[in-house]
Amino acid sequence: MHAAGTVTQLHQWPVKSMAGQPVEELAIGPRGAAGDRAHAVFDVHKGEPRRLTARQSPRLLAWRATYPGDRREPVLLAPDGREWSWADPGLASALSEDLDREVTLRSDPAGQQDLPDSLLVTVQCTLEAVSAELGSPLDLRRFRTNIHVELDTPAFAEEEWEGRRLRVGEAELDLLHPCERCAIPTRDPDTQEKWAPLLRHLFDRHSGRFGINARATGAATLRVGDRVTLQ
Repeated sequence: MHAAGTVTQLHQWPVKSMAGQPVEELAIGPRGAAGDRAHAVFDVHKGEPRRLTARQSPRLLAWRATYPGDRREPVLLAPDGREWSWADPGLASALSEDLDREVTLRSDPAGQQDLPDSLLVTVQCTLEAVSAELGSPLDLRRFRTNIHVELDTPAFAEEEWEGRRLRVGEAELDLLHPCERCAIPTRDPDTQEKWAPLLRHLFDRHSGRFGINARATGAATLRVGDRVTLQ
């Protein structure tokens, strides 16, 4: 089955597990999206450094990270409205106080995705179908996608795309495998309130899957409105 459509949203997540930003253009390459999850917050667990996520500290989602202009280091907006640059020496203390745990900050230009060197692609008809099954509209931000597309395919068709290729504008993406979701989508991106039935529903009806992981074959720039074709 072939399919065609367009990119409707692009998202970048500068700091792992923090709120991110919608963008009109997204530079990508074999390592994923430029700047995506290139920064992370660490605590100590059982005597070892641990990359902190919203699974352990949902409050992380209340912080927003963006790349203003062409800056390579993010600017963070705290829940209390204060703005911090990543290089600010007081940021780690502010995060420690807000998250109620001692934390340190780390950066890695290669990205710190759960699945290295990857992007997440999600499809509008699948989002609408899951929303209809649950009887409630789902905020796409729950799923922390990079590339959201509208395609002339049935809902959940992407579960069968492993090993195929998606052309997005000038880019080509090798499709890896459907993304099995963790508990992070159960957290409301604005309030951090937990909605456990979402994850139970995904596992009961869709083997826990939503979206598909992909890897770019080379460097390219994606744009909202780009044509998408499934090859």
